[in-house]
Amino acid sequence: MAKKKKYYVVWRGKKPGIYNSWQECKKMISGYKGAQYKSFTSFEEAKKAFNSSYVLYKGKNTTSTSSPRDLSAIKEINMNSIAVDAASSGNPGRMEYRGVDTKTGKQLFHIGPFELGTNNIGEFLALVHGLAFLDFHKSNRVIYTDSRIAMSWVRQKKCKTTLVKNSKTEKLFELIDRAEKWLKNNSYHTPILKWNTRKWGEIPADFGRK
Repeated sequence: MAKKKKYYVVWRGKKPGIYNSWQECKKMISGYKGAQYKSFTSFEEAKKAFNSSYVLYKGKNTTSTSSPRDLSAIKEINMNSIAVDAASSGNPGRMEYRGVDTKTGKQLFHIGPFELGTNNIGEFLALVHGLAFLDFHKSNRVIYTDSRIAMSWVRQKKCKTTLVKNSKTEKLFELIDRAEKWLKNNSYHTPILKWNTRKWGEIPADFGRK
């Protein structure tokens, strides 16, 4: 009996994408710390997954039709929302952040990785980026974050990091400066809500490295 064709999604690897064979996928993840990948039995499902979040598929059986974690059953969650999160390999370490549609997990923006940063900085930048994103699109959606520190820094319009500014962090501090200026020069009405990780599981924008 012939084996079923599989498609391999690489969310994090040497070159993220959808690959037609395990050999191609293996080249992209071999030796890559924190690689994120999964196999699917149809290209459409693989495409849907690639445009979504790894954490929504992590640990799921994808040999049959699978779909992202259904959050709509949790009545407390406002599905008219986006979710933001950050991840760093070491603290400080390589850092990146992103925002996704809460309902579908579709990635809306992704910045990084930066050579040196902290998780708190990433959470702050993700939240400001999300606010600017919703403002630009004139959206009435709310925004979720799982970081109380980021919420506090946004309220104070200041990234209160102790990270040292040097040649490795210069570009990151340029982005921090832009974020602080945006907060000071713009008014927004987007509600910032705390994601209840204990009750709802990981935030949809989570990078799945825990």
